[in-house]
Amino acid sequence: MIITFVLVEPAVAENVGAVARALKTMGFDRLAVVNSDVHREPEARWLAHGSEEVLGKIEVHSTLQEAVAGADLVVGTTAKTRRTHSDYYTCNELPEILRQKGSMVEKLTVVFGREESGLTNEELRLCNIHSGIPMRTSYPSLNLSHAVMIYAWELSGLQNDYVEPDTKSPSPIKFRRLRTMAGDLLVNAGFDNRSSLYCRIMERLERVGDKDAGLIMSVCSKLEELLKKNKSR
Repeated sequence: MIITFVLVEPAVAENVGAVARALKTMGFDRLAVVNSDVHREPEARWLAHGSEEVLGKIEVHSTLQEAVAGADLVVGTTAKTRRTHSDYYTCNELPEILRQKGSMVEKLTVVFGREESGLTNEELRLCNIHSGIPMRTSYPSLNLSHAVMIYAWELSGLQNDYVEPDTKSPSPIKFRRLRTMAGDLLVNAGFDNRSSLYCRIMERLERVGDKDAGLIMSVCSKLEELLKKNKSR
């Protein structure tokens, strides 16, 4: 699994350097930033200690949409839940969710927001899953590099997982097709794609594992055929 960590508009160079060090420590080397160049400041290197190569090959994107393009699954991190009916998973739940998805996720992107304000609601809508770090106090949030370190530690075990190739398992391309099929099917059935029910159904779809994805795709295909027949009458 290829895991990329994305920082949206980081404002403190030292934080980016510390993030690079945290990722290197946990065995990761893919880091991207959105709309920021503070990683080029000398202060970033001061805290990068031994991870200058991670800092040196940071990908820079102008928008989050550009940064997450091509990812099979995008995890948006947040210090608090934003919507009552939104699924929200703790960081320690993610490894098991990803294992259940199996071959459907080859490229994972984990997104972190601004130091002061996190991710906007619009940016969270670009993420397939919302996640946070459970804390014992009501303190607003952790330092950016601390948050990245915790997620990197939780996800580091996935690098040692070996999944036996299985041609019957849904691939990332097939799962993206399932997302499209399900969305089109709901719209054709009369659901507004901006409605809370539509969004809720699509959120729950992201939780589907590889064992059920093929079954749901078959059901969607059958329902598509029935809708087409009804429209042609």
